Amino acid sequence: MRPLLALILSVSLLSAADLPDPAVISAAMKKAVIYAHTHLAREGGYASSYDKEGKIGEVEHGKSATITSIQPHGTTTMGLVMLKAWQATGDEVFLSAAKDAAKSLLKCQLSSGGWGSDFDFDPEKAKKYHLRSDLDAGDKEPGKRNAYTTLDDNKTESALLFLLEMTHEPVCKDDAELKRCTKIAFDALLAAQAPIGAWPQQFNGPADPTAPVIKASYPAEWSRTYPAVKYTGFYTLNDNNLQQVAKVLFRAYELEKDERYLAALKKLGEFFLLAQMPEPQPVWAQQYDRDMHPVWARKFEPPSVTGNESIGAMEVLHQLWVLTGDDKYLAPIQPAVAWFERSKLPDGKHARFYELHTNKPLYFIAEKYELTYDDSNMPTHYSFTASQQSNLDTFKKQLVKGREELQQNQAGPQTPKEWTSRAKGAASKAQKAADSLDREGRWLKGDEIDAGEFVKNMNAMTTYVEARKKSGQ
Repeated sequence: MRPLLALILSVSLLSAADLPDPAVISAAMKKAVIYAHTHLAREGGYASSYDKEGKIGEVEHGKSATITSIQPHGTTTMGLVMLKAWQATGDEVFLSAAKDAAKSLLKCQLSSGGWGSDFDFDPEKAKKYHLRSDLDAGDKEPGKRNAYTTLDDNKTESALLFLLEMTHEPVCKDDAELKRCTKIAFDALLAAQAPIGAWPQQFNGPADPTAPVIKASYPAEWSRTYPAVKYTGFYTLNDNNLQQVAKVLFRAYELEKDERYLAALKKLGEFFLLAQMPEPQPVWAQQYDRDMHPVWARKFEPPSVTGNESIGAMEVLHQLWVLTGDDKYLAPIQPAVAWFERSKLPDGKHARFYELHTNKPLYFIAEKYELTYDDSNMPTHYSFTASQQSNLDTFKKQLVKGREELQQNQAGPQTPKEWTSRAKGAASKAQKAADSLDREGRWLKGDEIDAGEFVKNMNAMTTYVEARKKSGQ
């Protein structure tokens, strides 16, 4: 018997008696959250990782005993999984930790409405930020303090998603400050949407209403040498920023049916239609200037089309079709898929960057950061090639399904039988997560306590406990 078939059959034959005891899994969840909440939290928030004793937190750009991360994984994703644990179990331990994580975000919300990468609660270090609380106190001018909201690496988006879910939790219905903070953040996000429908990587106020709305095109020429320009104001798909914004807006519209969110989503869809490059490269760039030309960002991100973020653009367009039924959102997809098929590297992978017009894969020489067609000596900190076939295959399967089926799939399990199936599928990951928790209540990754491990394992156990509960078993 084929191994995969044997695995499928073994899972399908499991009975409730063969599955992990939900009480045991819930106890492991509780132990992990108690440890995190009492040993790791700083003002309710969390760093990306800690030393083994949980005393020094680390984020992408530094370490501190008082630092917290907005960028996943950290405060936003840990808070969200704690909220999901509360919803699955009703245990106040999870709700208390989630509320404190939300309060942490309220304390470090910037005056521009969103969040940065991280926040250090040391009083002296906190002075470098211009916060919403400063505005409330009458301090209107940021001066040299940082007030820029960033969408890079799912920072403000993950904060918004967590706070959105918190505001719709019945036990938080009377939390006026939580609702006010979330509204300010959403209002700022919507105001920062450019007339063309995109967002920059960072913003500190409303978009320029005079910015043109034009189709993407190839620049007449572009420098092969890094020009060291400020790129944070460009329309940015890099790291799937706009896809993460769309995720938040889809969820906000689902929960609130506020037409502003639907209008912003449609406007974003219009941007993706305009941003698709002409043949022979009908895909998307990482970032565009006001003239809708692909442009440089960092020294290893040249003007080009991308074999990475283009998949995210297609997925958003497809989701918009599922939501609205408007076929215009499907029109760009087949040409883009065809480009992916003809742009594979000899090993079946795709390059991150393809040269404009020629479609030749672009790389950089390590240390020098000079553009080259040669992939033999690349920097190792960035993925200049990646296997996209699995993502493409999954996406193609979605393309052949009808809207009604896709909408039903998005709704998730509905019947006890469907919940039982989900429980069986989640059982092994939940058991593994519980078993790998140490005596203190930590998940260690090497010699560090890692927030990503916490989120992964808590999600696995919460999925299982929720499914067992709703299956009636």
